[in-house]
Amino acid sequence: MTKHQTGTREEWLAARLELLRDEKELTRRSDELARRRQELPWVRIDKEYRFETEEGSASLAEMFRGRSQLLVYHFMFGPDYEAGCPSCSSIADSFAGFVVHLANHDVTLAAVSQASIAKLQAYKRRMGWTFPWASSHGGDFSYDFHVRFTEEQQREGQIEYNYRREGKWQLRGNEGLVGEIAAMTGTDAATYTRERPGMSAFVREDGVLYHTYSTFARGLDSLWGMYQWLDRAPLGRNEKGIWWRRHDEYEKA
Repeated sequence: MTKHQTGTREEWLAARLELLRDEKELTRRSDELARRRQELPWVRIDKEYRFETEEGSASLAEMFRGRSQLLVYHFMFGPDYEAGCPSCSSIADSFAGFVVHLANHDVTLAAVSQASIAKLQAYKRRMGWTFPWASSHGGDFSYDFHVRFTEEQQREGQIEYNYRREGKWQLRGNEGLVGEIAAMTGTDAATYTRERPGMSAFVREDGVLYHTYSTFARGLDSLWGMYQWLDRAPLGRNEKGIWWRRHDEYEKA
């Protein structure tokens, strides 16, 4: 027998209509938040950022690929990683499906990581991805947008991520789940967590580049297509242990 509440179709419909009212309110609230994101003040970018891409060295302006808007996913793949972060990989699995539709709206989507372009290209081939992916290694881009931190910052409690200051790093045994995830990237917990996920938005107007928006951590949930389906599944996200896997690991099984 199920342990979940059961009822008649009439009881279900009454509960569903009550939930629908709240869902519609959430939709209206979401529309309002989208409007407020777009109304944030733009911050002019005067710093010269350089990236390594499959086509060679590129400036931030060239990352737009001729379009007026650029969305960057800050993918956790540090210089010492041997493979990409599994959760970032799960998010990126959906990029190929909608990158063409974003382009149709004058938006370029690209991933940026600190690993070398050679590592990124090899992993991209392994995963069967086609979206643009650039290396920011050797530059300030990932540091300036608060998704890459030094060992000193980690040790001294100087990491500012998701708009708050973190405490000093302390080794906590085998680091549990974080240690397991770190092992999947070929690193330890300390090395793994010096990279962080996020997304940043940029616009180009009259030849000038501006930063318009960034979000991190749980702010990425709405960009994770899988979550939108799981939140409507009977058992929800059902997160137990390392509950995501790179899609190619299933293919090898």
